[in-house]
Amino acid sequence: MDMRFKATKRRRRKFEPRVRVWKFKEEKTCEDYRCRVGGKVEESKWKGLGVNDHWQQMKGIMMETAQDICGMTKVHPDTRKCGGGMRRLLKQLGIRR
Repeated sequence: MDMRFKATKRRRRKFEPRVRVWKFKEEKTCEDYRCRVGGKVEESKWKGLGVNDHWQQMKGIMMETAQDICGMTKVHPDTRKCGGGMRRLLKQLGIRR
């Protein structure tokens, strides 16, 4: 009995910068975040909005504040468009990208 399997390639995900949420482990960062979010929530106008609009506004406030305080991740230096074999070949040929 012969069995054949077709190998599938895993698709690479496009890199998307993310908020550095691990910085919230520090007590000082958490306290600063709470104060800023609280201030922005008090300044916002909440009347006359539906539930989904309230959620979108609150999400925007939280994400914007988290980006300001913690920052965003960056592209890793070893992430390139071509694979390792192609890099070695280009290096051997003396071609720089």
